[in-house]
Amino acid sequence: MKNKIKTVKPGSIAEEMGIEKGDCLLSINGVEIKDIIDYKFLISDEYVKIEIEKENREMWELEIEKEYDEELGVEFEETILDRPKNCHNKCIFCFIDQLPSGMRDTLYFKDDDSRLAFFQGNFVTLTNMTEGDIDRIIKYRISPINVSVHTTNPELRMKMLNNRFAGNIYERLKKLTENEIKINCQIVLCPGINDGIEFRKTVEDLYKLYPGIENVAVVPVGITKYRHGLFKLKQYDRISAGEQLHIAEELQSKYLMEIGSPFVRLSDEFYLISRRKIPNSKFYENYKQLEDGVGIVRLFRDNIDREITCLRKDIKGSFTFLTGDLAYDDVKAAADKISKENQDIVIYVKKIINNFFGNTITVAGLVTASDIVEQIQNDNLGKYVIIPECMFRKGYELSKSKGMVFLDDVTLTDLEKILKRKIFVCDYTGKDLIRIINENSEVK
Repeated sequence: MKNKIKTVKPGSIAEEMGIEKGDCLLSINGVEIKDIIDYKFLISDEYVKIEIEKENREMWELEIEKEYDEELGVEFEETILDRPKNCHNKCIFCFIDQLPSGMRDTLYFKDDDSRLAFFQGNFVTLTNMTEGDIDRIIKYRISPINVSVHTTNPELRMKMLNNRFAGNIYERLKKLTENEIKINCQIVLCPGINDGIEFRKTVEDLYKLYPGIENVAVVPVGITKYRHGLFKLKQYDRISAGEQLHIAEELQSKYLMEIGSPFVRLSDEFYLISRRKIPNSKFYENYKQLEDGVGIVRLFRDNIDREITCLRKDIKGSFTFLTGDLAYDDVKAAADKISKENQDIVIYVKKIINNFFGNTITVAGLVTASDIVEQIQNDNLGKYVIIPECMFRKGYELSKSKGMVFLDDVTLTDLEKILKRKIFVCDYTGKDLIRIINENSEVK
């Protein structure tokens, strides 16, 4: 049932008022609770009147006096209390349109929901929203939100999103920032479409809204082998990726002088594809854009260099690290450092080629269990296997899942049975890699 309470915190207002697991919250101060945004906003008052439906269908009206912003102390079964809003765009670069058939239904659902942008960090286009929705973000102070911009050129954005209402993005961004809503922006760059001159103009336009727009992350389009009948797109190569970095670096130099921040950053893929040097840690300013693939390589390298001193010298063990094509060199370098520090730690590094989506997909986060099994099942794997957590899907669509799940719907437990190995899941930044090795090796 909608708004069903999953847990009641001990010692909370809810427990004191007799609210129990399985009860449903219907309204606050006479306003129907449609989602978690309504709940967060309405429950903040010092005096609230709430309506509860008990599991036996009995209706309760409770009057509560509390501290401002003090919550009831309940958690709901669903994060946003209803199904996320569907996306009505038909973006030329949409990854979901490039999925093969036969995957679980939730993977084909396109969300474009500002609530998920707030609670889970999802990016929204603002295209599938009415002016009332925009006003609601402002009224409820939903901030920060993550917005997929791609271009500020109205005609080009309508073409890229295949939506005649997509051209008003800049006006909406301006309205939100003028009302003190903080925004993180993302640009998916498509060769020959919105890069080059268009890319420069988009960043310069967004910079005019700083500090309302706090930063811009830029990622390259992902192209699978399932693009039959879709808009023809190219991939970035060494030269074209380097050209986009050059544009970004010119702008970053200017912004660093003016605001002390690069403002716009390109994902690690651009550096690795163009074989350019990865910036230092200072450039990434506390790594706020890791979910966009911005700064992962630098953080991984630094974590390994820092944690390597904690590697125990009195242990021995054998492990296999799994990764994708793009990160292989860095993961192999980390394995070599560990083995050099303690020669009794044997590490095999396996590069998993993405046959499931096509070898044009090189990131570890899109590796599937079927490719892992196909490529390493008969290899010498040592005693344990270590997999980065980014290989597993997480989010609202897995809220009722039975465990960590790969994109092809194979669970971690399933893979352990097939490989006949215990598998450890490592933070994708490598921060707990040495700890996992220390804790799962034998004393010499």
